[in-house]
Amino acid sequence: MQYISTRNAATRLSSAQAISRGLSREGGLFVPELVPLLPKDAINKYRAMSYQDRAAAIMGLYLTDYTKEELDSFVKAAYGPDAFDTPEVAPVKTIDDNTHFLELWHGPTCAFKDMALQMLPHLLTAALIKTGEEKQVCILVATSGDTGKAALEGFRDVDRTKIMVFYPRDGVSDIQKLQMTSQAGENVGVCAVAGNFDDAQTGVKAIFSDPKFRAEIAEKGWFLSSANSINWGRLLPQIVYYISAYCDLVNRGAIENGQEINFCVPTGNFGDILAGWYARAMGLPVKKLICASNRNDVLTEFLNTGVYNRVREFYTSISPSMDILVSSNLERLLFELSGQADEETAGYMTRLTKLGRYEVTPKIKSRLDNTFAAGFRDDEQTKQTIGEVFKKHSYLIDTHTAVAYGVLEDYRKNTGDDTPCVVVSTASPYKFCAAVLEALGDKEDTDGVGLIDKLSQVSGTKAPAPLAALKTAKARFDGCAEKDAMLPVVREFLA
Repeated sequence: MQYISTRNAATRLSSAQAISRGLSREGGLFVPELVPLLPKDAINKYRAMSYQDRAAAIMGLYLTDYTKEELDSFVKAAYGPDAFDTPEVAPVKTIDDNTHFLELWHGPTCAFKDMALQMLPHLLTAALIKTGEEKQVCILVATSGDTGKAALEGFRDVDRTKIMVFYPRDGVSDIQKLQMTSQAGENVGVCAVAGNFDDAQTGVKAIFSDPKFRAEIAEKGWFLSSANSINWGRLLPQIVYYISAYCDLVNRGAIENGQEINFCVPTGNFGDILAGWYARAMGLPVKKLICASNRNDVLTEFLNTGVYNRVREFYTSISPSMDILVSSNLERLLFELSGQADEETAGYMTRLTKLGRYEVTPKIKSRLDNTFAAGFRDDEQTKQTIGEVFKKHSYLIDTHTAVAYGVLEDYRKNTGDDTPCVVVSTASPYKFCAAVLEALGDKEDTDGVGLIDKLSQVSGTKAPAPLAALKTAKARFDGCAEKDAMLPVVREFLA
C-alpha cells in the first residue's frame, strides 16, 4: 500500500513514512493510493471478534508494511483494560428500534480522540524504526479541546518524542483546560493561543511549512510530526469503530448483515465523518453520512451548496470541539471525489487561503449529494435536546452528541428516512458539566471541577474516573502566545 499527497500525487510513501512525516512538504495530506475493499464475508468474520482483533484486521488492510504481530501487540496495548473502562471499548447503546449511540468516550481522556491517540504512538514509534529515522520527533498539535489531552496522554513519556499542544485560550471548557494544563510527563508542553482554534491550527501548519525552522531543528536532532487528524495514523484507527458498530448491531439482531444504516456525526475538522466515508468506500453498507454542525455551520452550508466559505462570524459555543471554520480533513475528501486530481485539490486550498472561499465542480457536488446530508443546531436547541433525551430515555449526552441527535431528528422529519441510524457520541457529558446541568434545568451554584459532583447528583449517573480525579489536579502550564508568535514557543520547547 502506497500513500500519496493530496497536492502532489507523484509523492509516494509507505504507510510508515506517511505516518512519521504527518504532513506532505507542500502542505498536502497523505491518503492511500487505493481504498482497500473489505474481504468477502468480512462482517461475519469481524462480528465474532473482540474490538482489538477487529482493529488489527481492519488497519492491517492499510498498513501493509506493519506485521500482524506488531498490530496485534499495538491494539492490545492501546485498547486494553488499563486504558478503557469497558471491555467493549466502543459500546453501542440503543434508545429505540432505529436509534443507537456509539459511545467513543470510555478511554483515558473521556473523548473519541482516545480511539486514535492511544494507537498513534505505537504506530509512530514503529514507523521511526521502519524508516531508519535517527532524529527525535516533536509532535505539534492544535486542539479545539479533546485532541490535545488525548495526544498528551498518548505520547506522555514515549521514548524519542516531545509533544507541544496549542489550544484557544477562551475556546475550551474548564474541564478540558484543566485536563491539558495539569498533564503529567517529562516530554509534554501546553500553551494557550490568544485566538480561536483556526488561529491555532493555522499557526501549527505554518510551523510545519517553514523550511528554515525545519532545518534549524534538524541540526539539533529533531523533526516535526503531527497528532492531529491531518496525520493518516490518527485518522486510520477511526475507520475501525464504524465497522465495529455495524458488527455489534448485527450481533444483537438490530439489523441484518448487508442492511444499510446511517451514521450521524458531530464534526468540525471533518476527520471523524471522513473515517466513516472511508468505511463506506471499503464496502460497509452505509446509506447516508449525516454531518452535524453547531452554529459554526460552514460544513452544513458546504454540503448543501457546494460552496465553502470561511469568511463568516465565528461563534464560541457550548460544543467547542466544533468551533471550527477551516475543516482540514475536507481536503482529503475533495481529492478522492475529484478522482485524485491533485492540481484541482491544491487549487481549492489556494483559493481558501487567498479568498476565504471556493466552489466545487458539479461532479463533486453530485457525489457529495449521493453520500452526505447535513444540518446544524444552535446552543439553545442543543440544551433542549439534552434535556429531552434525558427525560424520555434516562440517557445523558454531551453537547456535541446532542447536536448530532438534534440534526438527526431534523433529517428524519425533513426526509422521512427511517433507516436505522448510529449517532456517533464523541465525549462524556462530564466534560461539559455547566452546559449539561443548565440543559437539565439546574441552576449552577458552583464552578470548575465542582460541577462534576453536581452533575452526578442531579443526573444520578457516575462521573468517569479520569474526570473525577481532576478534583485534586493542579495546573502545570499557564503560558499564552499570540497567534503569530507560536514558533518561538516551539523553539524554546526544543531548546
